[in-house]
Amino acid sequence: MPSEADVKFEIGHVLFIDIVGYSKLLIHEQTEQLQKLREIARATEQFRAAQAEGKLLRLPTGDGGALVFSDSPETPVACALEISKALKNYPNLRVRMGVHSGPVKEVTDLNEQANIAGAGINIAQRVMDCGDVGHILLSKRVADDLEQYGRWRPLLHDLGICEVKHGATLGVVNLYSDEFGNPETPKKFKAEEAAEKKPSVPILRKSIALLPFENLSEDKANAYFADGIQEEILTRLSRIGDLKVISRTSTQRFKNSLESIPDIAKQLGVATILEGSVRKAADQVRVHVQLIDAENDSHLWAERYDRKLIDIFAVESDIAAKIADALHAKLTGAERRAISSQPTKNTEAYQLYLKARHQWRNSFAPGYEQVRKYFQRAIELDPSFAPAYVGLGSYHAFGAANAILPPAHWPAAETALQKALELDDTLADAYHLLAGVELYYKRNWPAAERAFLRGAELNPSSGEIRHHYGLCLVLFGRSEEGLAQIALAKQLDPFFPGLHLFAGRILFFLRDYDGAIAYFTTTLELQPTNAVAHEHFGDACERKGMLHEAITQWCASLTLGGQPEQAQFLEQAFAASGFDAAVRALAQRQLQHLNERSARGEYVPAWNYLTAYLRLGDKEQALVWLAKTVEEPNWFALESRVTPILDPLRSDPRFDQILAVLPAK
Repeated sequence: MPSEADVKFEIGHVLFIDIVGYSKLLIHEQTEQLQKLREIARATEQFRAAQAEGKLLRLPTGDGGALVFSDSPETPVACALEISKALKNYPNLRVRMGVHSGPVKEVTDLNEQANIAGAGINIAQRVMDCGDVGHILLSKRVADDLEQYGRWRPLLHDLGICEVKHGATLGVVNLYSDEFGNPETPKKFKAEEAAEKKPSVPILRKSIALLPFENLSEDKANAYFADGIQEEILTRLSRIGDLKVISRTSTQRFKNSLESIPDIAKQLGVATILEGSVRKAADQVRVHVQLIDAENDSHLWAERYDRKLIDIFAVESDIAAKIADALHAKLTGAERRAISSQPTKNTEAYQLYLKARHQWRNSFAPGYEQVRKYFQRAIELDPSFAPAYVGLGSYHAFGAANAILPPAHWPAAETALQKALELDDTLADAYHLLAGVELYYKRNWPAAERAFLRGAELNPSSGEIRHHYGLCLVLFGRSEEGLAQIALAKQLDPFFPGLHLFAGRILFFLRDYDGAIAYFTTTLELQPTNAVAHEHFGDACERKGMLHEAITQWCASLTLGGQPEQAQFLEQAFAASGFDAAVRALAQRQLQHLNERSARGEYVPAWNYLTAYLRLGDKEQALVWLAKTVEEPNWFALESRVTPILDPLRSDPRFDQILAVLPAK
């Protein structure tokens, strides 16, 4: 049977416990209470069973500790329930608990002492910190898992969103019954509720969120069509300056949610919710929608459309117009024309476009190349389909800007963009694409900024344009303006993982590592498999001297990025030789891998070589590759100006000389 120190797993189900007011106790009281808490925890059925099966890790924290189970999210919750019942016999032992499931790694330091790190631990502690004495709080992720079981559902009481450090937020649920837990609303939520009642932060009456439309088609492959109709209606509404429209990336988390409409609206900060369903069979389409006043959960308007596929644009336009009328939104002539537009008369081209958008949401996941093929085929069927050109251009530009695709893709992005603007110069997404072309490809920041502002003018509800603009403002030394744009984007897209990732990256650039970690933590709560978030999390931990945690996060990033053998090597090297030696050893392996890729003719960004040589401590080669990095038309070139990763090179006079080729601030 393996010992606790031998057990390793990727996802841990964490119960975090602490004694409230511990620091105010006398020393002997601290010792007694910790001992009693340990006895109670060890006596639980879940603790004993998991320990016997080698499925338990323990992390002492001074005023409590964390128990990490590897089997099921139910186990830490059941353990918390037992502990809570036992604590009724010890009224002076004031305890609170938090539960979360997330990435966890066991690490061993140079003294051969076992430790535990990972986002799972961090988020469980933040969930617990939202509570008071007696509370058993669960992250939204754990509660969603438990809600599928009749045993747990009556015990789950949604508290909404809790703001933790540096503006990061967590969805929290209170677990209680008459026999255990604390039914009182935590003080932190009461304070936030009081703040929400202040007139300075009202919910706008003219605000709406469109929940994901239900696909009622017999062919479940038509899910792309239901998602697409929802997004197209949302896009039309977003063109109306008098409305606040929440981005679909935030509403997507409520797909199939059992939460009430008022609770969902409160989390999204809107007054109204649109629900809908779509049924498609051959060229027949049925769309049913209902507009709901979230304050009293009453219907404002509902309608069913039975139409031919060719008439779908008229349906989308009619829905958008009737929502605008119901919310008493004032529309300009240009806005009325925008919401009634028909970008193509070719239904096959439109369906290919919707499929491309649906696939696009998987980013550069397997099958991403299919996005380009869908957009290209849509254009072939209708050469006047402007949004398809924007999609095709965005495919090339996004890949090139992020160094996923080689720079040779930029001309194709620019050609598609020019054609889109020739066909329709009122598309906000086209100006967002234009901003990318001007900034990363042409290095013309003033032109890029004009494009950002024009895009935001055409789509005032686009959180994506604002958070990208905010990040770029920081790159050019305008940090306060950049953070203000991020704050606006958060109102429009509060649950988009990418926004929190960008916000964390901004704070990382500003050397606010605690703030960055808080945002990366939120990103991983929203999207636990985000490899880039784990990588950036590790970068911030390294800067803070949290070396165990940095290794854990980098290992998670490597594993999720398809390099589990590199993750295992890094973990083993760290345990055997320490942080610096492990990082150098991994960099050497990565350098060899980069050379092999280059020898095969694959595109390898100069940035990858730069960071490998920097990890190896070879500053001369790092400067050589820095010069190559700033010449490449991608994001990493501009990041070079501000990232702490390059701080070891900044004292060299050649550093500023190399960066002189970048566009002026």
